Amino acid sequence: MTVKNQFEDAKKEYERWGINVEEVFDKLKNVPISVHCWQGDDVGGFETNKESLSGGIDVTGNYPGKATTPEELRQDIEKALSLIPGQHRVNLHAIYAETDGEVVERDQLEPKHFEKWVAWAKQHGLGLDFNPTLFSHKKSEDGLTLSHPDPQIRQFWIDHCIASRRIGEYFGRELGTPCLTNIWIPDGYKDVPSDRLTPRKRLKESLDEIFAAKVDEQLNIDAVESKLFGIGSEAFVVGSHEFYMNYASRNNKLCLLDTGHYHPTEMVSNKISAMLLFNEKLALHVSRPVRWDSDHVVTFDDELKEIALEIVRNNALDQVMIGLDFFDASINRVAAWTIGTRNMIKALLYGMLMPNEQLKELQEKGDFTRRLALIEEFKTYPFGAIWNYYCEVMDVPVKEQWLEDIEDYEKTVLTGRSEAIDSAV
Repeated sequence: MTVKNQFEDAKKEYERWGINVEEVFDKLKNVPISVHCWQGDDVGGFETNKESLSGGIDVTGNYPGKATTPEELRQDIEKALSLIPGQHRVNLHAIYAETDGEVVERDQLEPKHFEKWVAWAKQHGLGLDFNPTLFSHKKSEDGLTLSHPDPQIRQFWIDHCIASRRIGEYFGRELGTPCLTNIWIPDGYKDVPSDRLTPRKRLKESLDEIFAAKVDEQLNIDAVESKLFGIGSEAFVVGSHEFYMNYASRNNKLCLLDTGHYHPTEMVSNKISAMLLFNEKLALHVSRPVRWDSDHVVTFDDELKEIALEIVRNNALDQVMIGLDFFDASINRVAAWTIGTRNMIKALLYGMLMPNEQLKELQEKGDFTRRLALIEEFKTYPFGAIWNYYCEVMDVPVKEQWLEDIEDYEKTVLTGRSEAIDSAV
């Protein structure tokens, strides 16, 4: 039986519940996922004066074929996107600036250092998002940046964030789609602090100064991202969820929720509806924590499906800006992008194929028996046949066929990189 024949049979199952699968496809293909560039080179970046990875960031593995130049990274992203249905975005960090060998400190970065990224994005019809990089730098070695007690160090990072927002504004202007510029900092202490208030006061003052710099809010959207703890900041993180949730609400900024940045018993899916009641927009970094914020490749697990369901059944596809944030160097990096991004899209499709209105009505009537029964039965509905046909009509490989493309790409492109590095050594 062909993919289309399987689809036609499966579609009838969903139509019994009033679900128009073609309309679902039309809606889904217009949902952009912001794909993070840093999966492709292990969060290394291309600074001339590159520092070793630090700030609670840890990448494990040494799979061959890591991108070592901007051109290689863009090539790898293109390959991944060719295997992923839909038109998406790419999320950059400031360390991916291209300065042509010149040492440019982060507080001096300008739009011109990202012109090649913009030209590439235009060529492929991509939007760009951005992040200042407040880690892996000599001025963040003690784990403090925007909350640092030294005003000169603090000012350096303030200026870096201002420069980053102006780069985001440039992206939005050039590409005709607003750039989400997100601020995350590693600041915190390894052991229990004697003063929590003062560092948070300094962080608030730093953010106030950053956001006082005028940029066009139609072109650049500001977001702030919290964290529960990190390596080297196990006891205290300055930018907690409560801090940023209140700061964002008071200052009309987006609160960005990273799925790995909470206590293991907290579910980001449970936070989405609460946040949407008080915010016009919300941003996500979807990752997969394994016991801690380990940034594993996103899988099609229960929490991912629940996140997608919360977005879909609350008609929030236009309100929630979905980005990804994981990095795994133990497997083929292009495959990691492909797996994680396809799973995010797959979860959204899963949510769109649920009888959400009927389930809401059952809850309102107190018919919890029928509600639970239907939720469980829909788990074995022929969702896979719908997904496969969606991939086919979007002209990307069906099922595991994309693995053949990855394996061929590894043989023809990635292996050659590793051999070149080995011979140079």
